[in-house]
Amino acid sequence: MNDTPLSPQAQPGDNLDAALRIKRLDELHGQDYVRNNLDILISAARQRGDSLDHVLLYGPPGLGKTTVAHVVANEMDVNLKITAGPAIERTGDLAAILTNLRKGDILFIDEIHRLGRAVEEILYPAMEDFALDIVIGKGPSARNIRLKLPRFTVIGATTRLALLTSPLRARFGAVLRFDFYEVSAIEGIIRRAAELTNTPATEEGISEIAHRARGTPRVALRLFRRVRDFAEVRADGQITAQVADDALDLLEIDNLGLDGLDRIVLESIILKFGGGPVGLETIAASVSEESDTIMDVVEPYLLQLGFLDRTPRGRMATPRAYEHMGFAYQAPASEQPTLFEG
Repeated sequence: MNDTPLSPQAQPGDNLDAALRIKRLDELHGQDYVRNNLDILISAARQRGDSLDHVLLYGPPGLGKTTVAHVVANEMDVNLKITAGPAIERTGDLAAILTNLRKGDILFIDEIHRLGRAVEEILYPAMEDFALDIVIGKGPSARNIRLKLPRFTVIGATTRLALLTSPLRARFGAVLRFDFYEVSAIEGIIRRAAELTNTPATEEGISEIAHRARGTPRVALRLFRRVRDFAEVRADGQITAQVADDALDLLEIDNLGLDGLDRIVLESIILKFGGGPVGLETIAASVSEESDTIMDVVEPYLLQLGFLDRTPRGRMATPRAYEHMGFAYQAPASEQPTLFEG
């Protein structure tokens, strides 16, 4: 066991995710495109003494969109108000949030694609004109009142850019895409987590975790915590390559980062549906999962690995998927040549 006291950012009992969250833009490992563009936006806003332009962040879950919102608020030295699209059910909910904002504040809306249409209509003038239109009364006596709002910034985050309406998307001054992280960037994230929690870890152990983290910081930190637990209980507390390998094998996470659900989906496509093509809803039903889970959690990484193809007729397993899963590849019936007797 390591008796060294934890750093102030990661005391026992603290929220570890919050303690490990980066505070400044230069601490962001990977996402060079996002970091460089935000650096320019923030620097320009500071020089003008103005609030930041509205920013839309999109990409697969777990890549740090919420963390970046915290970073931007820290860099701008302003307050961050956090909400989510599904939580804003009525126009009055949004009006209450907007009227409590102060000059320069950042309103972070997670899952912004799930805002209701009526709520969006209230948000349009708030983002564009910094005004809130309120209707008082009903029927012929109803009248419209426009309240002036302080200049504020909306940072929206979504995993489904296509589900955002065009008018809402057009009101963001910067639209930034998050990509999966390189292994070297994930290693940096895990190394920082090990330092902040005073967990002894070899470079080989860090690399072993990083290679199975699916290019996703959220997954990397989750695996780090589980490997740290394993090291403390089953080893001497140090994360080595062997300890990491044993811990991740126990979690049934293979050398490419595929977990049980990933393999079940691939096996279903290959064994039950002959490699495809097969529809998303059919796959979800066959593995007893929600189709949204398959689309948002499983598919992005399988597509990145080249294990899955999306076709107009459905999903298809690639030869690489067959090889990784240990099955002999057989071309789907639609790809096999037709033989004619003559």
